[in-house]
Amino acid sequence: MAQVALILGAHGRFGRHAALTFAHAGWEVRRFDRKVDTLAEAAIGVDVIVNGWNPAYPDWPRLLPELTNQVIAAARQSGATVVLAGNVYVFGPTTPSPWSETSPRAATNELGRLRIAMEAAYREAGVRTILLRGGDFLDVEASGNWFDRMMIPALHRGIFTYPGDPEIPHAWAYLPDFARAAEALAAKRAELPEFCEVPFPGFTLSGAEMCRALGHVTGRRLTLRPMSWLPLRLASPFWPMARRLLEMRYLWTTPHALDGSRLARLLPEFQFTPLEAALASAIPSGLVRR
Repeated sequence: MAQVALILGAHGRFGRHAALTFAHAGWEVRRFDRKVDTLAEAAIGVDVIVNGWNPAYPDWPRLLPELTNQVIAAARQSGATVVLAGNVYVFGPTTPSPWSETSPRAATNELGRLRIAMEAAYREAGVRTILLRGGDFLDVEASGNWFDRMMIPALHRGIFTYPGDPEIPHAWAYLPDFARAAEALAAKRAELPEFCEVPFPGFTLSGAEMCRALGHVTGRRLTLRPMSWLPLRLASPFWPMARRLLEMRYLWTTPHALDGSRLARLLPEFQFTPLEAALASAIPSGLVRR
């Protein structure tokens, strides 16, 4: 009998990949539809709730606690394990790298503190939770993330735009790999602690290293140009999203990596997609060297 996974946010970045990956692994996948479903009813009889809900930054103060409480209540009622995509926002600019499950939660900005509170709610709720923590996403289609919206729009002109210090390491999570790790951990949930936080190392790259790798993938000589933050600063008094993006700017000036030792212990057979193959799938196909 197939295990059942309920996917919240199945059309979003993580949720979309999770739905495909869990189905490919033999799970019965149910995609939650906010228009017709209620979470309490949808969670009945499921083994895992994959939480891919991620409201827009300006809505986090209002929606994040509310959605967290809903998922916890549904998991408590159904006995399901929650699989949660974590990010690096809980760490501050003074947190020593590499960041691991034992690193102090030192974020002082509002978005970071909201994520700290969200994770604490799951930890204290007594529901089985798997928190897989990754860096910035690399997706196989344009989904409005930093990479496709800010960094590669001018790649066809030989320009790679980078929003931070191009010489310091930055953590990236290739979404197909991230979803595979989430499914593999969900499959062995009975062996894990009630609250199990697992950093996902993905790729650790400086901007210069990513530029060189993209040069190999495209067969072009790329120029790395710094992204100007001035338009966001000018828009911030009128555009809430700009204020939130500026709030997270420190992640582009703080060297960081995610410690992969726990993932390696739990999933010793896990294979990561090679960097250039991941980048080739993350840029328009017409730019990939043939």
